[in-house]
Amino acid sequence: MRLAAPRIRPLADDELSPEQAAALEPVRQGKLGVLNIFRTLAHAPKALARFNEWGGYVLSRRNDLPAREREIVILRTGFLCRSGYEFVQHTRIGLDCGLTEDEVARIKQGPDAGWSAADAALIRATDELHADQFVTDATWSELGRHFTDKQRMDLVFTVAQYTQVSMILNTFGVQLDEGQTLDPDLKAF
Repeated sequence: MRLAAPRIRPLADDELSPEQAAALEPVRQGKLGVLNIFRTLAHAPKALARFNEWGGYVLSRRNDLPAREREIVILRTGFLCRSGYEFVQHTRIGLDCGLTEDEVARIKQGPDAGWSAADAALIRATDELHADQFVTDATWSELGRHFTDKQRMDLVFTVAQYTQVSMILNTFGVQLDEGQTLDPDLKAF
């Protein structure tokens, strides 16, 4: 975690304006409930509403990356961005989507940590997008051996979304939700 306390504090239910409460309603009905990220973003309810629409696409079946592969990309992005909150949230989601604890640990090590060719290509593309906002021809071609054009597009959309999410979390100082423990590799630095 980059900050030990929030710069923008999450809003409690009794502090919400009607517009803020309406913006939070879709997440209230979700599996995860109203997490600190949403309570923080409620300070900007119009932005939160649009954020939820795009994030909803990335996390839905409309994203053609299979859930396990999507979570590899999200976890690698969160790790590269040093977003403790993101990595903790999506470790749980990734495990629910078929990743093993060993795979979550290897995501931190990168594309050469014993992955299949398809998984290594996903991680390598994520690394390239993080470093240069571009996927090289060699990596794009390797992705094409395993994924459709739409899946490759969704890979880029996913990295972009979770880079933005990580920037938000890190800069606003969103703290872990109750009961969560920070990954030791993402302690303050």
